[in-house]
Amino acid sequence: MTSELLLDIDGAIATITFSNPAKRNALTLHMRRALVSMVNKVHDDPAVRVVVLTGDGDEAFVAGADLSELAGDATAAEILSEAEQFDAELAAAWDRLEKPVVAMIHGYCIGAGLMLALDADLRIAAEGSQFAIPAARLGLGLGPRYVEGLAAAVGSSWAAEMLFSARRLSAAEALRIGLVNHVVDPNELRTFTMALAAEIAQNAPLTIAASKAAIRQLRLEPAQRDRARVETMAEACMRSADLAEGQTAFREKRPPRFTGR
Repeated sequence: MTSELLLDIDGAIATITFSNPAKRNALTLHMRRALVSMVNKVHDDPAVRVVVLTGDGDEAFVAGADLSELAGDATAAEILSEAEQFDAELAAAWDRLEKPVVAMIHGYCIGAGLMLALDADLRIAAEGSQFAIPAARLGLGLGPRYVEGLAAAVGSSWAAEMLFSARRLSAAEALRIGLVNHVVDPNELRTFTMALAAEIAQNAPLTIAASKAAIRQLRLEPAQRDRARVETMAEACMRSADLAEGQTAFREKRPPRFTGR
């Protein structure tokens, strides 16, 4: 763990906080490295059922990458090469994580911050949040994973407008195009998000993992989709102790106590 990236586990909910408030939580290479380890850690913790991503302070979720690193001794090519390496490792960590991820967004969600939000399964935004990918104004190139993630969320036409124009979208616009799931009052953001996370955490982990895997497969070309993996996960649900518990709880008119087995 680093002071710029914080992990708090409260029962079944793990909260990862990007904490670089002096720079609006701009993402450093050190934070990228730590995030890979942190995602793997919550994956390995059987008590964690939901992961929440958020930013420290009142100004931003993550306001992009820390471009000041380009002013150091390392060349821009070296910095970008290292960032790409950790992005590949982070992509593998996210793909391995079968637990749902919720992004709790306030303020600026720009560039690398929006890329992180797109790695989440659900995005909850406070009124006043702003979203953009300013790569076209900086001359940066985006890898296919991020473009695919954006297009999966908003469709190819809106992805094109966001990438070509590089303009900022309001929270209301983000909701309208499907970039976020909900927009709430800033004072209610944490309460709303944590209530949703708690609701998800009460449900059957195996079913949620199978559903997440199926949804993620839709990002891939049909020939690349691993239908057998999704079918195996669905079949495991039908053989699970949680299925029996869910049926028993329904008959007894009580909340189920799922174990993930």
